[in-house]
Amino acid sequence: MASNDRINMNNSLKKIVVPHLREHGFKGSFPHFRRKNEDNIDLITFQFNRYGGSFVVELATCPKEGVTMSWGEEVPPNKVTAHDVDDRYRLTEDIKESSETWFNYENAKNEEDFDLVASRVLSLLHVSDRNWIKNLFK
Repeated sequence: MASNDRINMNNSLKKIVVPHLREHGFKGSFPHFRRKNEDNIDLITFQFNRYGGSFVVELATCPKEGVTMSWGEEVPPNKVTAHDVDDRYRLTEDIKESSETWFNYENAKNEEDFDLVASRVLSLLHVSDRNWIKNLFK
């Protein structure tokens, strides 16, 4: 069962980040989102630390047909997630320090604190540019 802090963080992400993703064409349900483009699918997945207190946002792209796993299983376009793709990018606030990819909410005490973390994530998601995720891999 998720801790209260995890539930509060989920609620803030759903309140602040998810509506923005939907505005820009992303479908899916928390924590996995996808957006079909002309030649690919953009993928965003929120992955929480199993020990609590932090999460990463993983970005990926895949062909518009979905992906075929190494063992032959086909994942269709409406089910594919960033976890199904080997080449992923972790959203970070500090490009120079690529190891700092975890968004920490360990010290959050109230709704405003959780919302602040979600707002930091939102400020880094440049999803209004439909080529943004694809360009991260060039």
